[in-house]
Amino acid sequence: MNRRKTIKRIGTGLAMTGIFGISNSVLGSPGKYKTTTSSNSAALNFDKKPFFKISLAQWSLHKSFFGDILKNGFGPFVKALQTDPDSLLQGELDPMDFPTIAKRKFGIDAVEFVNTFYFTKARNMKYLKELKDRCDSEGVKAVLIMCDALGDLGNLNNEKRKEAVINHQPWVDAANYLGCHAIRVNAAGEGTAHEVKSAAVDGLGSLTEYGAQNDISIIVENHGGHSSNGQWLASVMKEVNNSYCGTLPDFGNFCIERGADYQCIKEYDPYQGVKELMPYAKGVSAKTHNFDSDGNETTIDYLKMLKIVKDAGYTGYIDVEYEGPVLSEPEGIMATKKLLERIGSKLA
Repeated sequence: MNRRKTIKRIGTGLAMTGIFGISNSVLGSPGKYKTTTSSNSAALNFDKKPFFKISLAQWSLHKSFFGDILKNGFGPFVKALQTDPDSLLQGELDPMDFPTIAKRKFGIDAVEFVNTFYFTKARNMKYLKELKDRCDSEGVKAVLIMCDALGDLGNLNNEKRKEAVINHQPWVDAANYLGCHAIRVNAAGEGTAHEVKSAAVDGLGSLTEYGAQNDISIIVENHGGHSSNGQWLASVMKEVNNSYCGTLPDFGNFCIERGADYQCIKEYDPYQGVKELMPYAKGVSAKTHNFDSDGNETTIDYLKMLKIVKDAGYTGYIDVEYEGPVLSEPEGIMATKKLLERIGSKLA
């Protein structure tokens, strides 16, 4: 109830104040994040719309929904997710209000849900109806549902892989009801690249057949392990060979192997990876972590990335997915949105 009371404040206006504690001087004006060619704004084609549409990935607000629970690590989080998922919602915000937040706070009229915020709700039609009504009343498009913690579609064990396929099916149904075009899944599994590829082709193929019956695409993100190898994931797509199966290239998820301290010790070239995945792309994720004083992402060349996306002929949604440690979540969302708009307009 506290989350519900808190979020109701957003209806009083569009200013970035209240629950987020952010002033208009930070998010409402262009002064905070200057463009690299601010002295020649005409060169950036600000009068032109980007060649893509912008959506908001719900994970960008995961701290606001989950609170500090993830500070204990993903082990306890995943355990609680399977036993008492609603207990994880310890933040100020209520996931039900996500469409309203996206539209009124950030001016974004398309959303990408994450199933872990609604883990028990895939078959709860009353809840899904209210969520759909929220989208409809705000004029917000439900784009897709990102699905995690449902089992490995590349599991080498046939029975566990089939179980994973079955676990994903209710989310296909939920996506269809909400008006989404896809669910995002993971091509995960333990084994050699060849072994996991064979299993993933089978698991994805089975789930895609179910998705196609509901007019829902199954799209795979580069999300660690073998899937962060662009060539490997592209080869999986080629073998599945179904128009309802595609990719969701994430600009920042190309770490193939991490060490004991979670530091990346083996990374795939992100630009090469995005280029390899774009022929199959049915979504794109604009990951950001930190920004310099000019509003550019410090680790990703967005001009180079978005040019790869444009050259592939992509004109769909690119989601804002901020995960940085410095800016607050609202600040990071707005900084990412501004970066996409600026570079997107330049390439228009």
